[in-house]
Amino acid sequence: MYNIDFIGAYEHLSQDKMFKPYLDNIRLPKRTPSGDIYSGLISSIISQQLSVKAAATIHGRFLDLFESDYPHAAELLTFDDITLRSAGISRQKTKYIRNVAIYFQDNNLFEKDWSKLSDEEIISLLTDIKGVGKWTVQMILMFVLQRPDIFPVLDLGIQQGMIEIYKLKEEKKELYAKMESLSKKWQPHRTVACLYLWAIKDVQR
Repeated sequence: MYNIDFIGAYEHLSQDKMFKPYLDNIRLPKRTPSGDIYSGLISSIISQQLSVKAAATIHGRFLDLFESDYPHAAELLTFDDITLRSAGISRQKTKYIRNVAIYFQDNNLFEKDWSKLSDEEIISLLTDIKGVGKWTVQMILMFVLQRPDIFPVLDLGIQQGMIEIYKLKEEKKELYAKMESLSKKWQPHRTVACLYLWAIKDVQR
């Protein structure tokens, strides 16, 4: 696990003259990473396509199903669909959650030292789980492991932030290529850059 250097990241990102005015209007909240990839993946799956409030409510109901308020895989895999769906989880998401539990059990990943794996190695390993895509693993790398140089180019909020700053006109593949090119100047602090990009819309409201 890494600890993100927010001060160093700000100083580095401030060298980008087009980005700096936005940086100075945003105060980022500090987050304490859990390091728990297993529960992080489950939480991420539950939260997909839901508002923050709805996701928190459903995740809370889900955790209430467990004796210790933690989704231990062995206990989770004893629940049938009716039990899981009673918490408000969709049929498809119940399958994906089970897939995570089974994969972690079968591959003995609960005590794995993730610090020995690169970002790409973790993405490759976890996207083998059906229902877990690259974007989901990138969120885990950013918020659970606090890896400092993650850049989820397909994230809509990141796209909107960069379009706002750099007045980009490209679309689809051309847009992604332009974003990747522009982001190189932010290395190795692209995780913090993304936190600022996500916050731009909130500041503009």
